[in-house]
Amino acid sequence: MCRRRRTAALLATALLAAGLAGCSGGAEPAWREAAPPQAPKATTPAPRVPAGSAPSESFAVGVRQLKLNRDGDRPLPVTIWYPARGTAGGTPQRSATAATGRFPVVMFSHGLNGRPDDYELLLTRWAAAGFVVAAPAFPHTARGTDTNVLDVLNQPADVSYALTRVLALDAKAGDPLRGRLATDRVAAAGHSAGGVTTIGLFTAGRDDRLDAGVVFAGTCLGVGTAFAGAAAPQLFVHGKADEVVDYASGKAAYDKVPWPKAMLSLPKGDHGRALLTDGAALRVVSDTCVEFLRWTLYGDAAAKRRLPDEATRGGVATLDDRL
Repeated sequence: MCRRRRTAALLATALLAAGLAGCSGGAEPAWREAAPPQAPKATTPAPRVPAGSAPSESFAVGVRQLKLNRDGDRPLPVTIWYPARGTAGGTPQRSATAATGRFPVVMFSHGLNGRPDDYELLLTRWAAAGFVVAAPAFPHTARGTDTNVLDVLNQPADVSYALTRVLALDAKAGDPLRGRLATDRVAAAGHSAGGVTTIGLFTAGRDDRLDAGVVFAGTCLGVGTAFAGAAAPQLFVHGKADEVVDYASGKAAYDKVPWPKAMLSLPKGDHGRALLTDGAALRVVSDTCVEFLRWTLYGDAAAKRRLPDEATRGGVATLDDRL
């Protein structure tokens, strides 16, 4: 058996055994206590974007769909949430007029048997903070498909393709997002199998356009830990009671990251249902991610200083800060 097939077989066995088909939905997790870890900080300079300030206001949120297809046989419908004109705090408005400004782009990858809209509570909070969030539905791992776990290995290329098409909207005549995208400020994020996809975008499938990554309940299985290219800060988020991807697996991947990094650990968190349900855990995770993205994509040093307080607010999570 060749190396790639052997890797794919191991990935399928491990992910199926772990039950990644249950990445989305369910009740709130049980809770238990844990002490915060301590670790030295990284010394690699970051972020690579120029210093600046993120928007201080909260935006209304618009939503639209982009129908893509890579190589003619990989349909990739993309949901895009973006800052919009109007009153902040309401539900996302379809095809709303984009807010004035240029906004960084975050590519989000869903978990196995999930869909982009499963994560709307989280991703609209990012959009309201001043980010354009684009989330493809993958052709073989989204809910309603054949749920082929091996296809996770093809998803980093899907994300890169979708990113190219999304960034092209900034120069497309007549497009509602024309002139609204900060095309040189891009991050990738993903949950579970989407976390594997995200790690892959910084290892075997390195996309040099990416300035930062956010990995929820992810593992390096199948995509490796050969992190490559320019330093791209990483934020890992993982529940210590994760019943699908063991916390130790996520921590092992995190430990291999050679760049500035932080790990937000939820002592009572499971595989990620807090990402799908409004509550204290979602708010802490979302606000921590927002500060991380403000720092890495807007160059906002004040956001980096606020991040530890947001991460540890209310005792919901602990932070290993090596940023």
